[in-house]
Amino acid sequence: MLTETETRLLGLMMALIMLGMGASLTFRDFLIAFRKPKGVLVGLLCQYGIMPFLGYAMAMMLGLPPALAVGLILMGCMPGGTTSNIFTYFSKGALALSIMMTSVSTLVAVVVVPVLIRFYSGLAGIQGEFVIPAANVAQVLVVLLVPTVIGMVLRKVNPNIGATVELIGSLLGVLVILFLIVSWVPRNHQLLMTTPAPIFFAAIGLGLVGMALGFFLARLLRQDANRSRTIALETGIQNGPLAVLIVTLTFTGEQQQQVLLIPVLYSLFIVLTSTAVTLWFRRLADREAVARDRTKVGALAPAAAR
Repeated sequence: MLTETETRLLGLMMALIMLGMGASLTFRDFLIAFRKPKGVLVGLLCQYGIMPFLGYAMAMMLGLPPALAVGLILMGCMPGGTTSNIFTYFSKGALALSIMMTSVSTLVAVVVVPVLIRFYSGLAGIQGEFVIPAANVAQVLVVLLVPTVIGMVLRKVNPNIGATVELIGSLLGVLVILFLIVSWVPRNHQLLMTTPAPIFFAAIGLGLVGMALGFFLARLLRQDANRSRTIALETGIQNGPLAVLIVTLTFTGEQQQQVLLIPVLYSLFIVLTSTAVTLWFRRLADREAVARDRTKVGALAPAAAR
């Protein structure tokens, strides 16, 4: 489990991440998104349709005990993480769509996430001490909206300051993962050594299967390949640090360590799996760019001959 100091530091870092996310947005971005909402709506469908159900289904399929099941369901119900924007950038995806999906899913989370957690936890038969109160989740999300709005105001007042805060917030998304590795893993290495394979499968599979399903659903809903890859990354990369923060503010002692296991493992492995997927997506984007260039050259050749 995390110490009280580490929990406070995690809360501070999450606030800075949300500040950076807000600084990446302008009020005009939302107007544009509402005028052409299809990509964002497809993303929301993937985020809150696929991932919560996937978390629940994997928990049932693997027969996880209540503590681990609630951790996996919580992880599936989280909004998109800001690190997805970094991976989208390096995969040559649709960065504007990625940022809007992350932002909108986080704003919608205040209402949607508590409902989804309660629904799927009840469906899984989770009762008593492992129930995550909806009020706890909503409270954390509402508090984190404050720095998001402040970030948007900073961007409006001074774009240069906003851009700097945005960069810092994005980098902190990665640093939080490193923080979890440095602070949690050494103290719990024995626990990790004795963790059964199905738990690792759940923590790793949630992100990978989520990306695959997000991609295919986006293609089914007539999104082009590049936007579908972006939606895939946004779908599979959940806000792991937010899940960790909710667990640390809800549970204590042995309960906290048990529920925390899957969110922490997910946060550790999603960086590795997303890196591999990003490299693959980048190669696909490069091939598509070359194919487009060849098509343009082929179309110009007959005109030049005349």
